[in-house]
Formats: sequence, C-alpha cells, structure tokens
Amino acid sequence: MDGILQHFRKEEQPFIEMAMDWAREVEDLYSPKLTDYLDPRQRFIVESVVKGSGLLVAEDGGFESAERKRMLIYPDYYEPTRDDFQNVIFDVRYATKFLTLEHPTVLGALMGLGLDRAKFGDIRLKDGDVQLASVMELSTYLTTNFTSAGKAKIHLTELPDREEWITLEEVWVEETQIISSLRLDTVIAALLNVARQKSAANIHGGKVKVNWREVDQPSFELNESDILSIRGHGRFKIIAIEGRTKKDKIRLVTGKLE
Repeated sequence: MDGILQHFRKEEQPFIEMAMDWAREVEDLYSPKLTDYLDPRQRFIVESVVKGSGLLVAEDGGFESAERKRMLIYPDYYEPTRDDFQNVIFDVRYATKFLTLEHPTVLGALMGLGLDRAKFGDIRLKDGDVQLASVMELSTYLTTNFTSAGKAKIHLTELPDREEWITLEEVWVEETQIISSLRLDTVIAALLNVARQKSAANIHGGKVKVNWREVDQPSFELNESDILSIRGHGRFKIIAIEGRTKKDKIRLVTGKLE
C-alpha cells in the first residue's frame, strides 16, 4: 500500500495518505469506514489504495448516476446496504415565479455557511427545481440555517421517496485520441482539434479546470478518471489510457458530455 504514492501526482499525496489511513482503520478495527462525498478522481485513488488489500469498496451518492459519491471501505465479511451511506436528498423550495436558481448560487450559499464541500454531493437543477445531496448529520443544521441563496429565500424539505428525486440523463460520447503525451495542453489540443498554442492560451486564460480546480500549467499531466471543464467547450473525462501505438504514441479514450 505504501508504494502507491509514486504513481500519483505530488499534490494528490495528502489525499492518498488520508485514504491509506482509512484503509488501515478498517483493517485495525475490522469494521466499515464511510467517507464524505468524493469526486471521480478521488474515488479512483481510493480504489487504487484498497486494491489488493483484501478490503472492498462500495459507493453511493444518493441520486441515480451521481457524480459525487460517498464510499464505504469494508472488510469482506460485511454486506453493505443503502442505509450505510447516510445520504439525504433535499428539495430546495423557493419562489420560482420571480427567479431561477443556478448551481453556483446554491453552492456559494452553502459555502457561505462555513461548511465543507465534501459534506455535499450533487446539486441538481431541472426545469426550475433544485435538489441537493447531503450527509445525514447536517440535516437539522441545514433545515434551520440554509434559508437563502442569492436573492432567493429558500426552504429545505427532505425527500425520502426516490421517485421524487431529479434524474439526469448524461450521455458521454467516447472517442479515441492518439497523442504524444498526457500534458494538459496536448490533450486539450486533441479534444478541441486546435493547435497546442491555442490550448495553452485557454489554460493560461483561466478557462480550464481539472477535477473542479483551475489549472494554469500547460505541462500538467493528466491521468485516468480526470474530469476536464473547458469554458465554452463543455466537459470531458479521461476514460482510459490504452497503452501505446507502434510509433510510441499514447492511445487515449476520452468522453465528452453531450
């Protein structure tokens, strides 16, 4: 388990060490460990840490096909249930007649309460409706204190019935890219079919996020499960690195969110 650090980015090492501590805790106590909400890259890291240890992992974000999910690391004797994940789905009620809430407004209001982003899963919007996933231990606090978002006065109502939850049909269109390296500017140039100088300009211009964090270095190395957001062009993900061609190029499977 300790040798895994060399396979990941330096900036990811604090999270890797945290994941290793979770795994050791499960091994020592021989009981399950529930994480907060993790993005796809973080979940990939947890799976990599646990792999080969004899421990198992399961994940659930409340919503169907959730992007952010909680993970349960557990010994092989344990059989997880949905209740183990302690997700709560809230309906965010507000005066839709006068305004429409957007994702950044809702997230900003939550952060304004001084809460950790990891305590929240997906925030879903559809036809003016807003719902969000939260850890169960914040239920009382949120219903009492989360009363406004932007100019909107809001009221939270817990939705125990899954039939009432917003479902989103995400379609990722897969493509295979043949590239010389996994540098961010090289991959973006292939995704957008532009020159590397143009992709570097997007990066320097603050238009690119990797795993929801702005990256301003064209030389940044991408890896499997990374999610890219390119302003004006949409969202992409690195699905798989499928080895090299006879000419030593990298065969990269990517997806674009339609």
